[in-house]
Amino acid sequence: MPKRLGYLGAIMIAACLAQPAVSTAQTISFADAITDLAKACGADIKKHCAGVNLGNNAIQQCLAEHASSVSPNCTSTMASVTASIEQRLTAQSEVFKLCASAAATFCKGVKGEYNIYKCLLKTERIDSGKCNQAITDAGWR
Repeated sequence: MPKRLGYLGAIMIAACLAQPAVSTAQTISFADAITDLAKACGADIKKHCAGVNLGNNAIQQCLAEHASSVSPNCTSTMASVTASIEQRLTAQSEVFKLCASAAATFCKGVKGEYNIYKCLLKTERIDSGKCNQAITDAGWR
């Protein structure tokens, strides 16, 4: 059953990513998100969605159909995990844009996003709050 809940958690995260964020939260790793969702929603999934196909957002749809009887802990955890994962993905897609000035200043001549990322992490001189926050929110520090 724990392995199945891991798969369910992964499917739920994928489904959650399609939903808008409900609040700003600290970012969470994908592994922690799966663990949190499995703990908070496992009983609800077993109770309301046993036998539901794992694909095509079916678990999320099933939980939405049973929203009135899904535990508040599951609902709350899904909302916070969704917001956190969305924030992490946004930060990962924007980090190089937000850190372009720092990269131009402190990583001159460095080519390739991975190498720039390594350079940015090494430098202690980045004074852009937005760049620092993006690196942290992306889960890279």
